[in-house]
Amino acid sequence: MHVGDLGLSTATDAGILERARTDGRACVTLDADFHAILAVSGASGPSTIRVRIEGLDADSLATLLRTIWPQIEADVQRGALVSVDASSVRVRVLPIE
Repeated sequence: MHVGDLGLSTATDAGILERARTDGRACVTLDADFHAILAVSGASGPSTIRVRIEGLDADSLATLLRTIWPQIEADVQRGALVSVDASSVRVRVLPIE
């Protein structure tokens, strides 16, 4: 689901994170700000998956997420910052201390 589908296309990053937390969703983003906000705030969620691969279309992104999901699922359900690039997947469990 895209933030635009939720009427959040002009929302702040903090507003998007709050909506994800309220709805029990994870955020998938290209934006490093989401990870920074969660790390600095000491929050335990929502989980955020930062995709560091530019130019993916929706189908390619969905395929990528399905591919890495078994590796990150438990951490995402607990609360985590996930960073994905072309060669690796890194996970930091929230809150960041």
